[in-house]
Amino acid sequence: MHKDTGRTRKIGELLQRELAVMIARELNDPRVTQVTLTAVDVAPDMSHAKVFITHLGGQEQALKALAGLNSAAGFLQRALRGRVILRKVPALRFVYDESVERGDNIERLLARARRDPGEAE
Repeated sequence: MHKDTGRTRKIGELLQRELAVMIARELNDPRVTQVTLTAVDVAPDMSHAKVFITHLGGQEQALKALAGLNSAAGFLQRALRGRVILRKVPALRFVYDESVERGDNIERLLARARRDPGEAE
């Protein structure tokens, strides 16, 4: 991730809100349903942005959604130009956010450890 400045963080939040609406309403690709945008990491020079996603169907479905989103990235970038007031709209790259899945695994391990404190792994 890039160094988080207040400006790039605010722009990332703006892009995340706009992209979430656009993906839900304007993309007709069945692969991109049930996608959640978790964060947008904008480069300090605004040249590109990583858009982190998760999918309700898990990692396998997320990979299909990524293919659809990355193929629509140019369309989404052009559409953003008409929706946000920025001198330069960054190039978009969609990536899978593994942190949610990792967090779920840690929660399961902690719950198991609380249930069975005598069994150390």
